[in-house]
Amino acid sequence: MPSLPDNFPVWAKELNDAYVSGTSCLFLLHGNVFDLIHSPQHKEGEYLSVADFLARQVFGRWDLVMSYDLSRGLRPLAGIDSQRLRQMVSIVSKHFGEVKDLPKDPSNVLHLLDQFLEKQLTNSSNSPLSSALIVQHSQFVAPSARGNTASQNAANLVTLLNWAQDNYLKRINVAVILITEQLSDLDPRLIRNPHVESIEIPFPDESERKQFIEAAHPKCEFEAHSDYSAEQLACLSAGLTLRNIEVLLRQAEHAGRRIDEARFKSFKKDMIERECQGFLEFQEPSHKLDMVVGHGQAKARLKEDADLLRNGHLNAVPMGYLICGPVGTGKSFLTQCYAGTVGLPVVKLLNFRSKYVGETEGNFEKILRVLRAMGPVAVVIDEADAAVGDRDSGGDSGTASRVFSMLAAQMGDTKYRGRIIWFLLTCRPDMLPVDIKRQGRAEIHIPLFYPADESEIRQMFEVQAKKVGAILTSEAVPHVSTESKLSGADIEGIVTRAWRTALLRNMSELTREILQSSLDSFIASSDDPEKELQEKIAILECTDSQFLPERLRNEAKAPAFRSKLKNQIQDLRMRVEG
Repeated sequence: MPSLPDNFPVWAKELNDAYVSGTSCLFLLHGNVFDLIHSPQHKEGEYLSVADFLARQVFGRWDLVMSYDLSRGLRPLAGIDSQRLRQMVSIVSKHFGEVKDLPKDPSNVLHLLDQFLEKQLTNSSNSPLSSALIVQHSQFVAPSARGNTASQNAANLVTLLNWAQDNYLKRINVAVILITEQLSDLDPRLIRNPHVESIEIPFPDESERKQFIEAAHPKCEFEAHSDYSAEQLACLSAGLTLRNIEVLLRQAEHAGRRIDEARFKSFKKDMIERECQGFLEFQEPSHKLDMVVGHGQAKARLKEDADLLRNGHLNAVPMGYLICGPVGTGKSFLTQCYAGTVGLPVVKLLNFRSKYVGETEGNFEKILRVLRAMGPVAVVIDEADAAVGDRDSGGDSGTASRVFSMLAAQMGDTKYRGRIIWFLLTCRPDMLPVDIKRQGRAEIHIPLFYPADESEIRQMFEVQAKKVGAILTSEAVPHVSTESKLSGADIEGIVTRAWRTALLRNMSELTREILQSSLDSFIASSDDPEKELQEKIAILECTDSQFLPERLRNEAKAPAFRSKLKNQIQDLRMRVEG
């Protein structure tokens, strides 16, 4: 197998180099395996499936290329070259029997191929045939342990491992390619074997997307169906596959669904959420940081980082933020407003855990793969103390610890600084593992607190009224004591109830009387010790004294401050947790 030209995909050259060097003859292709691959050696604009690309481009001069999956069984794969197909059918008939009679059961197929390879090795009269086997959906041939007994797939696994470590096979032209979307779906003994080479097919980058768009439509034709140029669409479509883009272009051309901003946003959201099987949820930020009341230093820092991002200074942006503070202080709202300010897509990580062993890791692997392709993107993990997990495997066969390791590794990968920005939201940051909170992961710890003075409380009422669409003048806001310790969520609840009353009275604006009545009837939650505990933990977690309220900044400089704070936290824990 000669070296591949420079215009071939990086993953194909990686496979070729590993084969030529004798590193392996068995390869695991994973990742974006269902996408289209540009065929550089064929006519302009031709795109192939991964299996066809391997058969026609990588193994295009080999004697025999066989494809196998459970549905169609074993068959020669030659693409559109009819002469080459006839030659392969002749070889198959000679060594395996009639193509129509070839088995479909994986055990029988692997046994038949094993006999064929053994004959190739022992046949001294003729030189061995160059032979490649492409196994599509290979997770059904050598699956992970979930849902299967060991005996059902042990023979398949042993056959594949024997091929991988057979030094004699490495001396003749034999290659076995196992294709699967997620590595975690395969038996871990196959993945970890040093004789097996794992290669990821990435999502298309911007230049590949642009090349595909231009190949699919001439410029004048494309602009007739799109508000974007090919360059703009290629830039905005990060995270989409070429097949996704093909669907978008076909719908625009044949169904008259013009690609405008609303259409494209909706399409991208739908495609990425579908790709992640509903484990990611797009959030549409409708506000900017100017809407956030209080938290002046936190807003200033986030605005500065937003400016750095917009100006392309990705290396100066934190890997992630830990937003903490008592319940109702607006952690989620602050994050959404930051995303609205910087103009980033925001996704919320939903529950991706499964009761089946291995499936949770597969779900998270898919999520991370999409996030890497989407960047820059903000990822919000709400209730992070419960969602992140830790290194303790507990009673879940190690699933939590493996997911935690995957998350920690991704958060600490500085290659994605400024491209994947993590927001961990929690009112109990003390319950997060230190590994996640350290510098290089969730680097900036921003504590949020309840409104501290009357002007801030007044402004909070005005902002909450604006959120619900009510008209409220500053004179209509009643006096609220700072001792009340109302949270932003409490004030939102008070304003919403008052607006409900106003609407029922057919009134178009909120009056002081209605607001005062709603305030007087409001009963705050009675978990004051727990809120105090959450506040003090947030103070302890703070990574910059500028984020603290003015009343605490001078105190925080005292040497005994942290020791005193820890003692107070310990006492409160005993009261709250018993």
